[in-house]
Amino acid sequence: MPVFEWTAKDASGRLRSGKIRARNLADASKKVQARGLTDVSVRRATEKKGGLFKRVSTRDLAIFARQFAVMIEAGIPIVQALEILAEQTQNGYFSSVISEVRRMVETGKTLAESMEKFPKAFPTLLVQMVAVGETGGALAETLREVATYYEKMDNLKRRIRAAMMYPTIVLVITVLIVGGLLIFVVPQFAKIYADMGAQLPGPTLVVVNLSRVLIHNIIWVIIGTIVLIVLFKKLLSTKKGKALWDSFILRVIIFGPLVRKSSIARFARTLSILLSSGVPILQSLEITAKASGNYVIAEAVMKAREKVGEGKTIGGPLRETGIFPPLVVHLVTVGEQTGRLSEMLDRIATFYEEEVDAAVEGLSSIIEPVMLLFIGVVVGGILIALYLPIFKLGTTIK
Repeated sequence: MPVFEWTAKDASGRLRSGKIRARNLADASKKVQARGLTDVSVRRATEKKGGLFKRVSTRDLAIFARQFAVMIEAGIPIVQALEILAEQTQNGYFSSVISEVRRMVETGKTLAESMEKFPKAFPTLLVQMVAVGETGGALAETLREVATYYEKMDNLKRRIRAAMMYPTIVLVITVLIVGGLLIFVVPQFAKIYADMGAQLPGPTLVVVNLSRVLIHNIIWVIIGTIVLIVLFKKLLSTKKGKALWDSFILRVIIFGPLVRKSSIARFARTLSILLSSGVPILQSLEITAKASGNYVIAEAVMKAREKVGEGKTIGGPLRETGIFPPLVVHLVTVGEQTGRLSEMLDRIATFYEEEVDAAVEGLSSIIEPVMLLFIGVVVGGILIALYLPIFKLGTTIK
């Protein structure tokens, strides 16, 4: 049975707390009340994995919004729906956050106000959409739209991740193979050639020396690799570092266009759902910038927001950034002129999502032979260098 944390008051009015195992929140509350305690507040205890990794994935948000919408449409009260969601959620951290939101809603706060207290779990977009749904009395419909949005964003992320996974795995395998050859195989060949008094050709000498350097400095190589990884993560945590890296990614020959299309699709989809829900344009642009997933795109959107705040249309400022393709600028301009901006943005998002799908399929057919060729050249080059003295046996052995 799951573990629940509780707080309550005893007969003297003193606040007490603890943990208890129960089937659900209602069962836990009854067990605590049975001890003669009052003002009982119960929440699901955060699992260890939730405490270590306090993150909520796009998929978690999609499932949360979809299930929440279904329960509200079925007539289940918000507090009870949140209780059920907290029990069903596999993410321990997210479960505890939902329980806290339920507790705050019980005290009289709105759902949006309660969710806003947990920015690590609930993005600004979700909070704003919930606020709009509560105000307009269409919370279930709004949650359905949010669920669809996060499902599409999750699918987009999965496609990008799938495109980058193969070359990453191949690169790691190549490094491991090369490391194994240099550490375990090359020294054996070097010893044989030394015993035979062989005069090593240039390529073989390079491989042997590289092997010696790696073996004698393996600890420093490991430490240096760890330091570089830590420094890289530290760099990405800074504003300037994030800007440099995202700018570099957009310029990478193979993956740059794919990342750009993905970011534009996310931009259009996010802005579309916000505008269609009635969120003011300036606020929508700010939320969209935060949700763009790329610092360069986010900066471009914020610059456009400044121009819109000065009374200009969106199309012109987007063109001035130089980030968005002419097609996007043209459709946005047409959408503004015809009063159908949200619809045009939805079309842009759909178009670029399809472009991402096509690009991923194209990359899959191109990357596989390229990476296999890469492995062949690297590993084959080392093996050829090792066997080169044998090929020239007549002239290399004294």
